[in-house]
Amino acid sequence: MSLRFVLDPELAPELRAAIVDLWVDVTNAGGAVGFVAPVTAEQVRTIADPTLAGIADGPDRLLLGYDGDRLVAMAIFTDPRFHLKPHLRVLTRVMVHPDTQGRGFGEALMREAERIARDLGLAALHVTVRDGLGLDRFYRRLGYREVGRWPGALRVAPGDDRDEILMWLGLTDARADAVGMAQHRDTSI
Repeated sequence: MSLRFVLDPELAPELRAAIVDLWVDVTNAGGAVGFVAPVTAEQVRTIADPTLAGIADGPDRLLLGYDGDRLVAMAIFTDPRFHLKPHLRVLTRVMVHPDTQGRGFGEALMREAERIARDLGLAALHVTVRDGLGLDRFYRRLGYREVGRWPGALRVAPGDDRDEILMWLGLTDARADAVGMAQHRDTSI
C-alpha cells in the first residue's frame, strides 16, 4: 500500500494528539527528531505546541503521510524567516513511524516533499541530520549533498556530542545549484 499525503491539514485537537504520538513513538525507537529516548508526550508537547502554532499561524507548512487512516509520516516545511531566503525551506521533524520502516515510506515522504517544493517554485530544500545514525546515507540516496557540519553541536548525552550534518537538495538546474552552493560556502559575508 502506498502513502496518502495531506498538505496543510486543519490542526484539530485529535490530529495534534496523533502528531505528538507519532513523534513520541519515533523518538523512543531511536529516531533523531529533536529528542533523545525515552521521551513522554508531555515532553514532546513542549516543542510540538509552538511548532504546530508556526504551522497554524504560518508561515510553516505541514506534510502528513497516511497508511490507510493511520498517520505514519510527517515533515514540516520550515520557513527560514529571513528575507534573503524566500527561495528555500528547511525540512524539519521528518519522521516515519518505526513499525512501518522498510516499506519505502521515508523515500515516498521525501519525494512528495520535493514535488511540493518544486510546485511552490522553491530553489532548494535543506535538512539537518544527527551524525552517528547513518541518516546522511538515506538523504544522499535521494540526491541531497552534505554542505557542512557543526562539530559536536548536538549533545545527546553527557560525553556524547554529535555533529550536525547540513544537507542540501538543489531544485533548479545544475548551474544555478552550483552558484547557490558557492554562495552557501562563501564565508566573506
